[in-house]
Amino acid sequence: MNTTTPVNSFKQALREKRAQIGFWLTLGDSTSAEICASAGFDWLLIDGEHVPHSLQSVLDQLRSIAGYPETHAIARVPSSDPILIKQYLDLGVQTLLVPMVESADEAASIVKACRYPPSGSRGIGGARAARWGHFPKYLHEADDQIAVIVQVESQQGLDNLDEIVQTEGIDGVFIGPADLSASLGYLGQPGHPEVQRQIREAVDRISAAGKAPGILTRDLGLARAYLERGVLMLAVGLDAHLLAAETRGLVNSFKANG
Repeated sequence: MNTTTPVNSFKQALREKRAQIGFWLTLGDSTSAEICASAGFDWLLIDGEHVPHSLQSVLDQLRSIAGYPETHAIARVPSSDPILIKQYLDLGVQTLLVPMVESADEAASIVKACRYPPSGSRGIGGARAARWGHFPKYLHEADDQIAVIVQVESQQGLDNLDEIVQTEGIDGVFIGPADLSASLGYLGQPGHPEVQRQIREAVDRISAAGKAPGILTRDLGLARAYLERGVLMLAVGLDAHLLAAETRGLVNSFKANG
């Protein structure tokens, strides 16, 4: 067995400015996670913020995705609570997305929670992350392989974006269009011209700081425009929405003229 701490391929791709296409997992099911992993996405996001997960259900999905090495598992924690961050990292998660970050101080606190002493405050433990001793240098190598992505999704976050992107240890900034549109006064209208203008400006500011911009959209035309603008972490769909749309469409194809 290879005893070297695994390289975070997703973090490496971002450093090399290679766009990564991903997909959002919101069903909370390990079988659907495996089906999505088999599709060949660069990354899958296990959503711990809006899905009723336990640590066990997150772990089950991590195990399902692990069978497809070309697909990287990312987990969104419910909040920036350092205890939650520690627990997710101890499961073996190498890339975290942290929601609703609104200041550089918050971003710095998140980075600290993701690193072991002396540069951070992550508790020593997590036998699974080190594969029960099979990665003997994990404590010394883990910090370099953890990718920290913060999510900016409010007016306050945009106001402080230039300071957030300068935070040491932040690998990327993910724009949350749904919450951002609400914060800007356009609830339920992420495609509103003003919201899109502010998103474009944010992407440019993140890129200019040398960090990786990210966003989620189900609009494939908009997705391609984001890629052209420099987005490196692009999520192009959600499992629950895709299932709902396909099943409704199938029913309607038989019942629409009934």
